[in-house]
Amino acid sequence: MKFGQVEDPSKIDFTLPKDHSRTKEILSLNKKGLENISIGCAKWNKTDLKGFYPKGTKDELTYYATQFNSIELNATFYGMPTPDQVKTWKEKTPENFKFFPKIINTVSHFRRLIDVTDPVTHFASAIINFDEKLGMAFLQLHDNFKPKDYDRLEKFVKEWPKEVPLAIELRNTEWFTDEEILNTTCELFEAHNITNIIVDTAGRRDMLHMRLTTPNAFIRYVGANAESDYERLNDWLKHLSQWKKEGLQNLYFFVHQNIEKASPLLSAYFIKQMNEEWKTDIHIPQMATESTGTLF
Repeated sequence: MKFGQVEDPSKIDFTLPKDHSRTKEILSLNKKGLENISIGCAKWNKTDLKGFYPKGTKDELTYYATQFNSIELNATFYGMPTPDQVKTWKEKTPENFKFFPKIINTVSHFRRLIDVTDPVTHFASAIINFDEKLGMAFLQLHDNFKPKDYDRLEKFVKEWPKEVPLAIELRNTEWFTDEEILNTTCELFEAHNITNIIVDTAGRRDMLHMRLTTPNAFIRYVGANAESDYERLNDWLKHLSQWKKEGLQNLYFFVHQNIEKASPLLSAYFIKQMNEEWKTDIHIPQMATESTGTLF
């Protein structure tokens, strides 16, 4: 992922900001405790995750699902999934695996939420076939989709099929820099149980808003292929530990890198630290070198 990439990461202040005042209240509404932890990458193909697959791997998704418990499914952004395709993906993964499909770009980028009833219906009708393996769909809006188009967003949210859980990623800085706009938007999300995605990337610190709208934390973490990536993950674990105490219900954490082949390594580090801190037993992914097939 190149989004938010900077030339010199050492010049970026990666300190996590304080929570929005409403976040603690939102977390306190959950009385069930922590139910699910999903940590994964954004892709499963060999080209991007070079060195991750053992030599001779025939089915990338099947192997990926032995190492991770979830996938941020970006493939559905570029092409409308069919029910049969969804069923095939589902059948290749173990029972505890979760898919988080990105809504097709026809809806978000080409039509920009105008006249999208048909593609939304087709998309939702397809991904509902993930059944219990559907984690949450997510909508990523274009950088230039601004608050002046709030009415489109409101209509989309109100008409979204309620049986499909949804998260939304807003990218234009105006959604975050105007407090009135942020509050109005987040109140809309709260009213319709929409999870507000948090993006942690070097060049867009404004998207690190720390404003939850449900007791779910959906975080898209973008490393900078720098040593600081690991310390940033340590900071996230500390912050998430606090959210866990305050009522976090589900954690969805997806690791990206400017050079994606490093994503599994970062994910493995994060999972290992979480297992030690939270006493969880999440499988730690293992990297297979392309040349020797050994683990490291």
